[in-house]
Amino acid sequence: MSAAVHAYHDATKHQFHRFARSLGYLDWASQPNPFRSFAGADVVALPPNPQSAIRDPHYLALGDVLRHALGLSAWKQFGASRWALRVNPSSGNLHPTEAYIVDGTGVCHYAPDRHALERRCAFETPIDDGRWLIALTSIHWREAWKYGERAFRYCQHDLGHAIAAVRIAAAMQGLSATVMADWSHADIAVLTGIDRDGDFVEAEREEPGCLIEVRGAACEVRRAELLAAARAGTWTGKASQLSEDHTTWAFVDEIAAATRDPGRAIVSNPPTRLPDHQIPRLPDRALVLQRRSAVSFDGVSALAAPTFFTMLSRVMPQPSAPWDALWWDARIHLAIFVHRVDGVAPGLYLLVRNPLALDRLRAACGREFLWDRVGEPAALPLYRLAGGDCRAVARRLCCDQDIAADGFFSLGMVAEFEASLETFGAPFYRQLFWESGVVGQVLYLEAEAAGARATGIGCFYDDPVHDVLGIRDHSFQSLYHFTVGRPVDDTRLTTKPGYPWELRNQISDVRIGNLKSEI
Repeated sequence: MSAAVHAYHDATKHQFHRFARSLGYLDWASQPNPFRSFAGADVVALPPNPQSAIRDPHYLALGDVLRHALGLSAWKQFGASRWALRVNPSSGNLHPTEAYIVDGTGVCHYAPDRHALERRCAFETPIDDGRWLIALTSIHWREAWKYGERAFRYCQHDLGHAIAAVRIAAAMQGLSATVMADWSHADIAVLTGIDRDGDFVEAEREEPGCLIEVRGAACEVRRAELLAAARAGTWTGKASQLSEDHTTWAFVDEIAAATRDPGRAIVSNPPTRLPDHQIPRLPDRALVLQRRSAVSFDGVSALAAPTFFTMLSRVMPQPSAPWDALWWDARIHLAIFVHRVDGVAPGLYLLVRNPLALDRLRAACGREFLWDRVGEPAALPLYRLAGGDCRAVARRLCCDQDIAADGFFSLGMVAEFEASLETFGAPFYRQLFWESGVVGQVLYLEAEAAGARATGIGCFYDDPVHDVLGIRDHSFQSLYHFTVGRPVDDTRLTTKPGYPWELRNQISDVRIGNLKSEI
């Protein structure tokens, strides 16, 4: 099966002389609807929507977690065009990730456009076990519409961002959230009903992603009982059609089939806290909702070195949110192009996120690098490989996008590829992208906390990145790029809160503020 992973991964690389296969243009007539709904399903508004009738503390917590993990963060408008942004980022703002909530009474689809639950399945006999599950799935068509065969990669990035967003939002409620490795993709499909014939347009079917257990205290996870309840339950609702026309990308279907997870024994492999590293702070709710993807940077601002080192320390594995949601040890390392960081010389650096990988990285990087340990705190495993202005290189590697050169720094997420597949099998191809998405989500929030902005970059020239590092085989592969800087806002755009009741609250706050100033 790993041969299928290699075949897909290599064929979907961008090269200087060619891009991965896609239509090469945007077929606007078939652009997918960013929101899925289920006709015929009962709809329940979630708190903090004032129209919600829910008062149960259990569901008040659920509403808060979903609002700050998967809900809408804003509406943008330019002229007659209007579009939504979400708390969890997405490649191209296409949002292939869907979420299902499973509790003791049944299964619901989360509708982020309304911040509501659509009841898909009612269990005949309630299961009272004191926790809920969040299942994440992917609609490959939403990404393939724009990105063609590379879409599977981007769907997995987005799942990683969503996992991190759920874990952080749960932590803000004092709850744990853990990816359940022992659930197979087949079982997740049964539990969420995405395997039900007739409920979905075939080209828009959802692919199982992962199941996250959210709870406040230890409890027994009864998989067989839940699956039996889902099979015997009463299902309602039919998925809305997202596009009137579709293009088939067989390669995406093939890699999805080749990487479906049969489930595995849960591995207790918590991240190790490094000396001098503080447990990362949780972001406040306002910061989570203000997160945006940068469109351009000013190209002149600089970042202070202490802030830079703090940001890097936050992406190191820790026994806390969001890292404790993952069951594997760190497999993603950061090749960093430093452009403008006061007190840090411009050049190429490497952050080794797992000390066990250092020797393997040094062996894989075939160029004569410095390997000088730098950074504060001293425990931060940051190595200076080469000095010099690397803005042109960063721009060229990221499909000639200025944003990779105009920020404080940019980076490539380099995965321990071959050994990971050998250890965990072909399905772990997905998890490598998930981890890169978790890293990216933390960088997004750290950038906002520093008064800056970040954005993920999915378009980069794969093998040229490897050439810069001297990597000649599949031992390590670049999966995702990222950049952080001072944003240049587009003043032509207007921004409104994610939901109508938040706009009303915002107006009320302004009126109260004006009244106080007059008094």
